[in-house]
Amino acid sequence: MTGTSRCRRAPALLALVSLCAMGGQVTEVVIENYTYLPREVHVHTGDSVRWENREKHTSHSILFAAEGGLESERLFPGETWQRTFEKAGTYPYSCGPHPEIVAFCKKSGDYPRVTED
Repeated sequence: MTGTSRCRRAPALLALVSLCAMGGQVTEVVIENYTYLPREVHVHTGDSVRWENREKHTSHSILFAAEGGLESERLFPGETWQRTFEKAGTYPYSCGPHPEIVAFCKKSGDYPRVTED
């Protein structure tokens, strides 16, 4: 490979790195006192939600029953799980072992970049 070949590839590589760096935002949801906080989040295409279990002794999961039972692994205190949302819609979820703990994500281009209610 000549020096000229490498120079021609540099702009393409730079563009690829720039695209990767422009990834979506991450919204944090805390699991604490048997509650998801915030209970409702709004995201744009490519944004992610990261759940963190801040309980002292209890494990939880994130269960999307309406999506065929998609469920995170069990999160023990201090652990996290993340999901990226690509399609518009409302995504209700609950805790697998504690179904009374409920919340939802809304994915739409009509909302501000990320808001929490």
